[in-house]
Amino acid sequence: MTTTIARRSALKLSALAASSVVLPTLLLQAAIAQTSRKLTPSQSEGPFYPDQQMQDADADLLKNGRVAYTAGQSAWVSGVVSDMDGKPVSGALVEIWQCDHEGVYRHSRSSGNAPMAFQGFGKVQVGADGRYRFRTIKPVPYTGRPPHIHMKIKLGSRELLTTQMYVAGDASNARDFLTRSLGADRSLLEAAFTRGSDGWQAEFGIVVKT
Repeated sequence: MTTTIARRSALKLSALAASSVVLPTLLLQAAIAQTSRKLTPSQSEGPFYPDQQMQDADADLLKNGRVAYTAGQSAWVSGVVSDMDGKPVSGALVEIWQCDHEGVYRHSRSSGNAPMAFQGFGKVQVGADGRYRFRTIKPVPYTGRPPHIHMKIKLGSRELLTTQMYVAGDASNARDFLTRSLGADRSLLEAAFTRGSDGWQAEFGIVVKT
């Protein structure tokens, strides 16, 4: 009996010692993960934030009202808007805008008054999971710029971030005047586009300061 009690005590002490090592380790790992999260770098809004009245501004940029846009390469762009602690930013408004397959923006200085089939701009409000999703085209280059999609994140009346998302692996990213200064952080603005059954797919997580 005495031997059994002693053995049980030794096992309890061993478990306690192990937990005293594991718990701080887990806490340290959690702290490292939290501090290693980086804010998504901001970028300029650019000159082509839409200035024209639109009949459609939803998450499907390939359907502008009743007009379908069939040019370019269709793509789904999605991700989660989260804060520095990794928590989804519920209720955030995500806006995107980009040029069509010929490099034309929905802006008076780009398209003038010419009608456009491409919606060119979309917005969606995220739910509790912070996830957004847009149907659009894989971005294309135009004179002086690599392929990119402009993005803006708002929360209520506050603008949290304006940035641009680039295509990972595109050689022109390193030469772009807006991304050269980012160094290694340029990767935070790059999203990999992969082929899916429903067009190209890209996942782009956004970290903002709330």
